[in-house]
Amino acid sequence: MEKKRVNVITMGCSKNLVDSEVLLNQLERGKFEVVHDSNETGFDAVFVNTCGFIHDAKQESIDMILDYAEAKKRGDINKLFVMGCLSERYQKDLETEIPEVDKYFGKFDMKAMVDELKVTYQPEYIYERKITTPSHFAYLKISEGCNRSCSFCAIPKMTGRHKSRTIESLVKETRYLAKKGVKELLVIAQDLSYYGIDIYGKTQLAELINQVSEVDGIEWIRLHYLYPTKFPIDILPVMRENVKVCNYLDMPLQHIANPVLKRMMRHVTREETETLIKKIKQEVPGVVIRTTMLVGFPGETDADVEELKQFIRDMKFERLGVFPYSQEEGTYAGDKFADDLSEKIKQNRANEIMEIQQQISAELNQQKIGETFKVIIDKKEGEFFIGRTEFDSPEVDGEVLITSEKGLKIGDFVEVKITGAEDYDLYAEAII
Repeated sequence: MEKKRVNVITMGCSKNLVDSEVLLNQLERGKFEVVHDSNETGFDAVFVNTCGFIHDAKQESIDMILDYAEAKKRGDINKLFVMGCLSERYQKDLETEIPEVDKYFGKFDMKAMVDELKVTYQPEYIYERKITTPSHFAYLKISEGCNRSCSFCAIPKMTGRHKSRTIESLVKETRYLAKKGVKELLVIAQDLSYYGIDIYGKTQLAELINQVSEVDGIEWIRLHYLYPTKFPIDILPVMRENVKVCNYLDMPLQHIANPVLKRMMRHVTREETETLIKKIKQEVPGVVIRTTMLVGFPGETDADVEELKQFIRDMKFERLGVFPYSQEEGTYAGDKFADDLSEKIKQNRANEIMEIQQQISAELNQQKIGETFKVIIDKKEGEFFIGRTEFDSPEVDGEVLITSEKGLKIGDFVEVKITGAEDYDLYAEAII
């Protein structure tokens, strides 16, 4: 008997990707043939795992649902299901607007999704996943939800309050990933800073990282999304002393002008932020900080933007991204503040900041020429092997384009010497 086929499409962030991987594993255990992000047709069922974060991401998810609704009409697929954040947030509206979908599921309806396909849900395997990333790196989602009250953000409305997973379960999952060949662990959550408080009464991020670092096979651990408010200072000695923990910290700041931070309800000031960054750099020499800024927030003045620009010039962040503000219904800012800046102004401000960052990144990269780095090999493209240093996260940061007289293996660690630099990427020769 031919296996039934299921395709899971993932929109949005890496946290969604982990959910998709869990679903794929459950269905595969139920004797389905499963694929991820396939463009093929002929599937018995397609799940679209949606994003509901900001307007553009929501529209991309809706467009994907509509594409598959048309595919279902043509008979290219049999059943169409929708899951994830958009479905969690707008299920009733979606049911009315796109009735072609067979069923909508919320973000935490894993059992119901599995049951829908007549597969026995196996909670004992819930932290086993079908890895969709290159086999040498994977994400480890350590919590769900968020206790923050940032005025621009709708995520807590979709994901609920912060819920940490136990250290024991995360170590178990890490062992599973390591057996699958994972060498680099990307630790993710909406807010790493809160990890453990809900179940242990205090932050346990440092303890968690120490324990997962003991798993054989894991060589790099990197941290994504620590907030500057209630920052767990005890993670810094771990970063400094534990050789497996990358000197890389993803800490979204969003802004630096105090009036804007106050309206954003970030519960931090410029002065506190600068003190924290100084401490991080003192405690962890050579640390690379990735951050994100949000421009065009209601009430943001030209002076606020100039202050932010100067801050970025002074700090010289190695990695920085920027988003124009998107007003979201149901948020404090969406309900209380007029969206008083045009999309053109927002985008111009974002572009101006990225021009500054591009120059900073180019200058920092030029300084690396002649230095040697340990890199992990992600893929081969044309004449180059493509790798990353410990200071680069996959998909969001720069890459190292490597030439080598000998063939290099995907997933291997290699010493390289930097021979050239672009704004974001580096060129290197393998040291054989």
